[in-house]
Amino acid sequence: MYSLNSSLHSGYSKQFAPPKRLSRFAYSLHSLPVCLTFSPPSKHHHRALRIRAIDAAQPYDYESHIHNQFERSTKLKIAIVGYGNFGQFLARTFVKQGHIILAFSRADHSATAREMGVSFFMDPHDLFEEHPEVILLATSVTSTKSVLKSLPLQRLKRNTLFVDVLSVKEFAKNLFLELLPPEFDILCTHPMFGPESGKDGWRGLSFVYQKVRIGSEESRINRCDRFLQIFAQEGCDMKEMTCEEHDRYAAGSQFITHTVGRMLGKLGLQSTPINTKGYESLLKLVENTRGDSYDLYYGLFLYNLNAIEELERLEIAFEAVKKQLFGRLHDVLRKQLFKSEND
Repeated sequence: MYSLNSSLHSGYSKQFAPPKRLSRFAYSLHSLPVCLTFSPPSKHHHRALRIRAIDAAQPYDYESHIHNQFERSTKLKIAIVGYGNFGQFLARTFVKQGHIILAFSRADHSATAREMGVSFFMDPHDLFEEHPEVILLATSVTSTKSVLKSLPLQRLKRNTLFVDVLSVKEFAKNLFLELLPPEFDILCTHPMFGPESGKDGWRGLSFVYQKVRIGSEESRINRCDRFLQIFAQEGCDMKEMTCEEHDRYAAGSQFITHTVGRMLGKLGLQSTPINTKGYESLLKLVENTRGDSYDLYYGLFLYNLNAIEELERLEIAFEAVKKQLFGRLHDVLRKQLFKSEND
């Protein structure tokens, strides 16, 4: 080892001129210990200094470090359980925003996942050993309980965040509270759109959520907020309300919408050369509801306590319309009959 001191620089300034190919930073370390190979100057022979090694720490890349910290603070590792039509629909946007997405499903969707940049697992044990920060259940309503009971929860970190996207919220909330250990966080959500209605973007579409159980630690609060930010970033209309409130509203909107759409679908409505705007809306309604599975519609009926009441109200409304029509017809016929008798 040899130190480059001032006398060395003055005596051998020409011999030790730094080659252009070496970085400026390397030669700013002239006061640090270096390993040198050189020959003393003579009249007939001059050998350039060659640096074999620099016995000093390399520069610390603060920009990369800060960038990595930012990525870790904003990006999530999300495991989607139930990688069907709706799970894939959500995953596309999650991947687009840069989140790490893992997926599990009983059906083999590995090819689709690979095309989307999603890591697919056929065994939930392997998935959970990756220790995702968020477990997102995108299963059908009717299979959610059996799927949740089959998951190897013991392989997860104790404070993992569980999220659902079911169309019925009180059922999901009670199920999570019943089956999940108390250490796990719970966020109940419902994107009020699907692959058909949200295919052109999520801006302006409603997203309902309730923070059912979120730990008081800053990291857990931040993790929940980062997940919600996914939808806020896409322009969703974020609506925080209780699961019970959601179900009351949804029975009068989503369930009725699906019911009317399926009734019209049974009529076999077809486009005509003289469609009105209202008729176009009906055809669009049939298209949207037909794109959703029957399990979804059945779940809206079976697991929403308000659905039966809304179905009864729909029947009463339909009977009232029929009665009004036949009542008017009866009046017309009666007038015609009495007029004929008087004549």
